[in-house]
Amino acid sequence: MIRLRTRRSECGSALIEFVWLALLLMVPLVYLLLAAFDVQRASYAVTAASRAAGRAFVLSPDQGSAYARALAAARVALADQGIDADRSTLTVGCSPEPARCLSPGSIITVSVTVQQPLPVAPAVFGSSAPSVRVASTHVEPYGTFREDRS
Repeated sequence: MIRLRTRRSECGSALIEFVWLALLLMVPLVYLLLAAFDVQRASYAVTAASRAAGRAFVLSPDQGSAYARALAAARVALADQGIDADRSTLTVGCSPEPARCLSPGSIITVSVTVQQPLPVAPAVFGSSAPSVRVASTHVEPYGTFREDRS
């Protein structure tokens, strides 16, 4: 008895393999791009927020209102990039005298930190979603030949 080997037609299987490979490779790539874009957006936001807060602090009429103005400026800069200001922290430090920030020769250091959550990432362990910490520090000199506002 002679057996005839019948060949299965592979018509269309290359298209199916291409689609599956494209899905398996493109979905993680698109997710990585979305995550990188979110982290870059947060990076722009904290850089602009620390710079704006430092400038607002230095340009304030007195030290009492300087902290409130710095916080307001940082919130506006974060909101411009779509970052929730509630996830951020703002710290302002002065040297050489922390009690007299707006005196000639002072240096004001402003730091802004944001926990940027990754897109579409579920809370794996506990109640918080995975996130990336993004921080920026800006140093603003008050100037030696300026008016003492302390």
